[in-house]
Amino acid sequence: MTAYSRLTARAARIATLGEAQAMLGWDASAVMPTGGAAARGEQFAVLASLSHGLSTAPDIADDLAEAEANPPENVWDAENLRLLRAGHTRATALPADLVEAFARVSNECDQIWRTARANADFAAVAPKLAELMGLVREKAQAYGAAFGVSPYDAMMDTYQRGITAADVAPIFAEYETFLRDALPRVEELQNSRPAPLRPQGPFHEDVQEALCRRLSLRTGLEAEHSRLDRSTHPFCGGTPTDVRITTRYSTEDFSKSLMGVLHETGHALYERGLPTAYARQPVGEAAGMAAHESQSLIMEMQACRSDAFLRFLGPDLHTTFGGDAAPYAPENLGRITRRVSRGFIRVDADEMTYPAHIILRFRLEQALISGDLAVADLPGAWNEGMQTLLGITPPNDAQGVLQDIHWYAGLVGYFPSYSLGAMAAAQLMATARREVPGLDDGLAIGDFAPLLGWLRAKFHSQGSRWGFNDLLRFATGKPLDPADFRAHLTARYLA
Repeated sequence: MTAYSRLTARAARIATLGEAQAMLGWDASAVMPTGGAAARGEQFAVLASLSHGLSTAPDIADDLAEAEANPPENVWDAENLRLLRAGHTRATALPADLVEAFARVSNECDQIWRTARANADFAAVAPKLAELMGLVREKAQAYGAAFGVSPYDAMMDTYQRGITAADVAPIFAEYETFLRDALPRVEELQNSRPAPLRPQGPFHEDVQEALCRRLSLRTGLEAEHSRLDRSTHPFCGGTPTDVRITTRYSTEDFSKSLMGVLHETGHALYERGLPTAYARQPVGEAAGMAAHESQSLIMEMQACRSDAFLRFLGPDLHTTFGGDAAPYAPENLGRITRRVSRGFIRVDADEMTYPAHIILRFRLEQALISGDLAVADLPGAWNEGMQTLLGITPPNDAQGVLQDIHWYAGLVGYFPSYSLGAMAAAQLMATARREVPGLDDGLAIGDFAPLLGWLRAKFHSQGSRWGFNDLLRFATGKPLDPADFRAHLTARYLA
């Protein structure tokens, strides 16, 4: 075997361990009884330790040096080698005891959060969160030192390589200015128009679940490679050949579960479209979480809330739920699914106010990593930030600082990817509409093939060959351009 082939063989074993961790993570969120939490934490810790050991074995450095002395000529393999080097640098930055401790404590914190959130009791999880944040800061400092960047930039790079806080801050500041002007105008325009007719429930969970499965498959997701389950926090997990989607249901409102599943289906379609020739190799993975969010949001926000798709969706919903047909008219569905309102919950937010939720988290987690904000002061800082950005204050911590799983699972640096992804989704959709004849005609009959085919060629099949901006340049001819997102919002909500 050559040095490079030894490296790829090892990478495949590490990736397989990661797949096992992913499935155990899905199980913990979807079906595991609460009594299994302690054992699951040990399982995560052992798997993390095994993966770290494989990633930091002494002979890897020799193989990397040998392979780099005579790099592969194929551009995919050359990029894979570069990513293997970066992965080794990241792995060797952390001592094994920190890796194992983080896996154990993040699982413990995650389990405590579930009860704390249900009881709106931040104090119950605060001590464990403080312990976890201490470990996150240790990771951030180690990564920062290894790559020569700030600790927070090092954490951001974990989720979306090549994007820094300095890149994001002006984009978010510009959006905050846009929102301050646009939001009152949208609210005034909405108030001048008839209120939407609300479909009358209750909407039985089993009926909603069948609808969600059916529409998820209609997008092009294969039943033999996916499944839909229930969890406290909707997510997409699993592996590229065994994708797991979860959601939660409300018998009073079917739209949250439906749009949530279509969002997660966008993630699933991306995983299914990754280059199989480089499966279990870094270059064959998704290009990052901002890239991933662009795929969930092009499906949910750009396609499935479009006028075209609502013309298909309305009759389907009326057939499914029965009752008065008027609430399911496409124009009325548009007023429901595209209504802008200032709310407390990020995952329920409309696409115009959603970035405000991300801006808040972006600023708070920077302060957490720098040590300028103590965990004990997090609820107050959260409420103050919500008041500044959206003019509202959560009535309790369940609707405030406890609503998201991310920090309680140790995921710091992830949040900016959501809004970067929304901006990229608008840019991608604008390009797809120019390049794909009949795209909206297809959506109007529930046919996603034109859009999915374009995404497969321009985005999914590229894996991690490109960084975020270079991938967008390949697909759209330019790097991230937030103006496309603002133009989309203006056309949809202020026309």
